[in-house]
Amino acid sequence: MALQSCINYLLTVAQHQVFQAFSAGLEPFNITPGQYGVLGCLWERGSCTPKEIAQILQLENSTVSGVLDRMQKRGLIDRVVDPNDRRSVRVVPTEEGLALKDGVLKVIDQLNAEILGRFSAEQRAVLLDCLRQVGRVDHAGD
Repeated sequence: MALQSCINYLLTVAQHQVFQAFSAGLEPFNITPGQYGVLGCLWERGSCTPKEIAQILQLENSTVSGVLDRMQKRGLIDRVVDPNDRRSVRVVPTEEGLALKDGVLKVIDQLNAEILGRFSAEQRAVLLDCLRQVGRVDHAGD
């Protein structure tokens, strides 16, 4: 099989291009695409356990732990004891983390529009649906 026909190659190259664009777009906020993922979870839910964040982002718990450590040192999140279960820790956004929301979401919308702008509305819908199927991601609305 030709490399240019291999799904792994195509997804890797496409993911790299998108990651580079998102990294550059998020640079003014001093966050990475991975940190945006964590903040996105917290902006939607208010708080999550580290395990919930790992499940939502489909990452290993150890990967999420390292991201959370860096975000806590930066002052974007806090880890607090769950008042309903003192054995459990919840991750919450700090004021600084919450303050990034509007600006970051605006940039994310712009980046999505720019990257997907090369496609017709029908092509975008098909592409996103295909990526959800490959990644086994539930459709939660665009």
